[in-house]
This record gives sequence, structure tokens and C-alpha cells, in this order.
Amino acid sequence: MMPGNITGKMQAFKNFRSYFFRGMAALLPTILTIWIFVQCYVFIQDKVSIHINRSIVKLILLITETWEEAFLVDFWVDGPGRITGFFVAIIGVCFIGVFLASVMGRSLWHFMEKNLMRIPLVSKVYPHIKQVTDFFLAKKSLQFSKVVAFEYPRKETWSIGLVTGTGLKKVANSTATDFFTVFVPTSPTPFTGYVIMVPRTETIELEMSIEEALRFVISAGVITPAEHLAFEASRKEQEETKS
Repeated sequence: MMPGNITGKMQAFKNFRSYFFRGMAALLPTILTIWIFVQCYVFIQDKVSIHINRSIVKLILLITETWEEAFLVDFWVDGPGRITGFFVAIIGVCFIGVFLASVMGRSLWHFMEKNLMRIPLVSKVYPHIKQVTDFFLAKKSLQFSKVVAFEYPRKETWSIGLVTGTGLKKVANSTATDFFTVFVPTSPTPFTGYVIMVPRTETIELEMSIEEALRFVISAGVITPAEHLAFEASRKEQEETKS
């Protein structure tokens, strides 16, 4: 076999691999997003809506004897009518949200939570699950003011952190030092990390937005602010060319 043919085949393989991974990088976020929504739908259908549909069948049988139970089950539980339970579940969650927004609803929910916290095993698990769900679903979120760099976990090794506050007052008074409370995100999931207090004088404020810092962490340092700006400029140029 001629050396030129070998070189050509190797180049073709490299091009194939490059195009394949480029295509996967473009398609994977969309595929994963669709997969998550599909799994949520399947979970609701299998664990929640099926019981709602069976209740609908029982309710119809109580109201009228016109329909046979086998026909109702085929339509409402196993047939096209099963989607009804899904929508009823979504509407039910909305009604619960409306109820919990009221004074009576909040009081009742706090009362139920207090009783849950008295159960030995549940009290060890429930608070941690609640913190996670509140972070993602409720209107509670970490408030970051700026991005800083500091030497951590040792000297001459730099980490990026998001400033959330000014530290504990007692520690600051005892050491006569001004502190930053810094949330240090971990890669590739920046919502997990740890909180440390760093003297202000030992931090360097970076000219990065919070989004740029999180993008930098998620990509494990691959996407820097400069590269993101270049990408945005390229995309804008493509949109202007199309128009």
C-alpha cells in the first residue's frame, strides 16, 4: 500500500472523528433535554396519572351504569384517555401552589413540616432534599456580587470563587480582618461546591460576569471569556449574513 493512501485514510479518519464529536456536541444538549422531559412525563404517567385515571373510571361507574368497566378501563387507563390524568396532575399541582401562597396554606404546610421533622428517619433526610428543591424550584437563589480569584487550596494554586457576603462578623472582629464569603463551585456541576471565608486583601477581583465564571467552571476551563466573546461575535456575523 502506498504511503499516500495510508496518509489519506488517516486524514479521512481524523476528519470523521472530528465531525462526529462536533455533531455530538451540537446534538447532545438537545437530546438530553428531551430525554429529561420524556422521563418526567413517563414518571408522572406511570406513578401518578394512572391512579387518577382509575379514579375517573370509578367515578363514572358510580354516576352511571351506561358504560362497562372493561370499556372504560381500555379508554381511560390503557387508551387515549390516559393523557387526562397527566393534565389533571399538572393542574392539581398548580392548585396546590395557589393554596400554599395563601396564609392558611403556608400555616398548614409549616405545621405538616414540623410534624415530619419529628419522625426520626425523615428528619435526617427531608431537610437536605428540601434545600435542593428550594434552590432549583423556589424563588430562593444564591446572590453573587462578583467573581474573585484567590490562592486555594494552597499557595500559588489559584481558584475562582463567587462572592456571596462579607463573612462572619465575629471572625472578622476577632482577627481584625475584612473577609469575603466565597462560594467555590466545582466542575462540571457548579451548583455543588463549598463555602470559605477569604481575607479581602488576598483576593483579586476578576473582570468576569457570573455567567462567564459559571461557564468557565462547567466547561472545566475550556471556555474562557475571550473565547465566548469570539463565539458570540461569530454567531452575530452569521446572523447578519443570513439576513
